[in-house]
Amino acid sequence: MDATTSGTPIIQYHNIPDQPIATIVAPPVATFQRQVRQCFGNSTPGEFPLAASPSIVLHVLTAGNLDAQDLAKLEATCSFFRRPANFAPDYELSISELVALDMCQERAIFKPMTEEERQHLKQRCGGSWKLVLRFLLAGETCFRREKSQAIAGPGHSIAVTSKGVVYSFGSNSSGQLGHGNTEEDWRPQAIRSLQEIRIIQAAAGAGRTMLISDAGKVYAFGKDSFGEIEYGVQGSKLVTTPQLVESLKGIFVVQAAIGNFFTAVLSREGRVYTFSWGDDGRLGHSTEPNDVEPHPLLGALENIQVVQIAAGYCYLLCLACELDGRMSVYSVGCGLGGKLGHGSRTDEKYPRRIEQFQNMNLQPMVVAAGAWHAAVVGRDGRVCTWGWGRYGCLGHGNEECESVPKVVEALSKVKAIHVATGDYITFVVSDDGDVYSFGCGESASLGHNTATDGQGNRHANVLSPELVTSLKQLNERVVQISLTNSIYWNAHTLAVTESGKLYAFGAGDKGQLGIELVNNQTERGNPERVDIDLS
Repeated sequence: MDATTSGTPIIQYHNIPDQPIATIVAPPVATFQRQVRQCFGNSTPGEFPLAASPSIVLHVLTAGNLDAQDLAKLEATCSFFRRPANFAPDYELSISELVALDMCQERAIFKPMTEEERQHLKQRCGGSWKLVLRFLLAGETCFRREKSQAIAGPGHSIAVTSKGVVYSFGSNSSGQLGHGNTEEDWRPQAIRSLQEIRIIQAAAGAGRTMLISDAGKVYAFGKDSFGEIEYGVQGSKLVTTPQLVESLKGIFVVQAAIGNFFTAVLSREGRVYTFSWGDDGRLGHSTEPNDVEPHPLLGALENIQVVQIAAGYCYLLCLACELDGRMSVYSVGCGLGGKLGHGSRTDEKYPRRIEQFQNMNLQPMVVAAGAWHAAVVGRDGRVCTWGWGRYGCLGHGNEECESVPKVVEALSKVKAIHVATGDYITFVVSDDGDVYSFGCGESASLGHNTATDGQGNRHANVLSPELVTSLKQLNERVVQISLTNSIYWNAHTLAVTESGKLYAFGAGDKGQLGIELVNNQTERGNPERVDIDLS
C-alpha cells in the first residue's frame, strides 16, 4: 500500500524537498524481463526502481554498517550510486558518498569536529568521505578506543572502564598511580582528580602514565623525564597527580604510546608526534633527550594517515592507510634484532614502509611492538611476527631471529583479531575469544600453569603457540590482553572479558596484579579476578 493513501506521514531523509517523482526517476533504459518484486503506488503489481525513492535507499545503506570498500563496489557496479544525488548537505555528492558521510557522523572522534576540521580531514584522506570512513573504522578496529581496557605497565597497572573511569594499582615510587602520593598499593583505586573527565585510552611506561580524554586532552603523571627510572635511579621531579600536558594542548590526541626513552602520540587527523629521544635524528627530528615539546614525525608519513602507533624498545611502529586503499606498517628507530622488519638490523632515522606485507598479500589491521620483537594481525586473521626470537617469542618453534614479517604457521587454523607483545612474550586472541601465548615463561606470565600435581614447570618457555587453558576455563570471551613491555621488570598479564571482568596473572611483587599476595608469594600462575567492574 502507498504511504500517501494509508495516511502514514512521509519520512524525510537529509531534508529532501518534496518534488514530483518524474524529476528524480532515472532515464529510461532498455526493456527486458524483470521479476515482479513488490507493489508501488497502487495495488497493481509492479517494480520499485531505485531512483524512485533514493532517500530510502540512502537510509537503508546507512543503517547497513557497510565499509568503505563495499560503498566503492556499489559505485563501480551501478551508475545510480556514483552520480550526484542532489541531497543536502552537498548536492554534488553521490549516494555512496552521502552514506559514508552519515556513517562518519556516527563515529565518536568525528562528532565534535567543526565543519572546517572535517573538510581538512577529508582532504588529508584523499578527498573522499569513503576514505575518511575507512580511516575512522580502521582506528576503531586496532585498539579499544571508547571501550574498557587494561594496561599492564612495568610494575603498575591501569584499568579504564567503558564510562571512562580510571583505576590504578601497583608500584608507585614515582607517583605513577596518580593518587597524590608515592605509596605502593595492590588495591585498585579510582583516580579521584579525574572524576569530571572521561578517559578513552591509557599508556603506561617505566615510572610514568599517560591518559587521553574524549576531548583529546593528554594527562600525565609519574616520572617527568626518561632514562633514570629504567636503571633504578630516581630523578629530581615527580608528578603524583594527573597534569594536563601543556605542549599537546593544540593537538587533539586519540592515542599515546610510551617506549623506552621516548613518547609518541597520534592525532585524530592521523598525524604522529614524538618527544624525547630525538637526538641524532633517530625519530626523524633532532632534539634534546628530555625535550617535552612534540615534534611531527617527518618523512614518508607526513601526508599519510596513521590509525595506530605501537612503541617498543627504542623503536616505533605505525599502522597507516595508504591512498591506494592498502593498509601498511611503517617502522622507525633502532633496528637491533631485525625488529624494524626491513630484512636488516640497521637503524632507520625516518619512517620506512615494511614491504613484506605487500609481498604476502596481507592487509595489516592490528600492530604490536614488543621490547625486541613485533607482531601484526591481518584482515584475514593471519598473524605475522618478526624481530629477536629469543625464548620462542615469535612462535615459529625455534629461537631464531626474523628480520622480515613471517606468518605463524601454527596459528593457520585460528582467525586472530588481537595481538599483544612484551619482553619476549606474545599473546594472540582469536575471534571466538580463545587466547594463545608463547615465549618466555618467566614470572608465569604466559598463563600455562596447567599442572595439578605440582610437578609441572609453569616457568617453561613456549616455542610455539599454546592455548591458554586457564583463560578458556573462565567460559568467557576474552577481548583484550595486555602485558608488561619492559626489559627491566618481571612481566604480568591482564585479560579483559566481553562482560567487563578483569583477570590478572604473572608477577605481583609490587601489587601490579590488583590482588593481595600472602605467605611471601610474588606471583600468580593462574588468572585471578581483579575487583573492578569495567563494563
